[in-house]
Amino acid sequence: VDGEVKNKTEFGLFLGLDGDVDGMVHLSDLDWKRPGEQVIDEYKKGDQIRAKVLDVDVEKERISLGIKQLEGDPMDAAGDLKKGSVVTCEVIEVKDSGIEAKIVGTDLSTFIRRSELARDRGEQRPERFSVGQRVDARVVQFDRRAHKVQVSIKALEVAEEKEAIAQYGSSDSGATLGDIL
Repeated sequence: VDGEVKNKTEFGLFLGLDGDVDGMVHLSDLDWKRPGEQVIDEYKKGDQIRAKVLDVDVEKERISLGIKQLEGDPMDAAGDLKKGSVVTCEVIEVKDSGIEAKIVGTDLSTFIRRSELARDRGEQRPERFSVGQRVDARVVQFDRRAHKVQVSIKALEVAEEKEAIAQYGSSDSGATLGDIL
């Protein structure tokens, strides 16, 4: 539907629709990637915008609308991505608490916390990464409904180490991982 922004509130936009009916776009339905509190500032009273009808509650006389639903859901582009998958990520931003990264080949971004940057504590330094650098990581959480993807470099390193020990010998044999590799 097309409508005019009639009002902005702390929880969303009200759109005037045909037939003197108003619909509401909740903050969470404005954008897939950015928080609604940031996005709502881009809209002004009187703007003509397009939205998708999400729900009509006749009893409460409410029409729920969504703007982000006009675009494809980024989770649909994830394909066969699932928990345990190994992915390549490109560093978007380096912060003190970790790194912001985009999963290559998708529109999905994720934040890798400092503690998940490496198995060894000495390597858990975000500053060792640079914007544009590519790193491999393992998906540790994948929730389509919540639109949340969490990856860990540490989980990938731990899994690779376990695999190497299983394939080439055990630590009980007196060999260290360095000897095995």
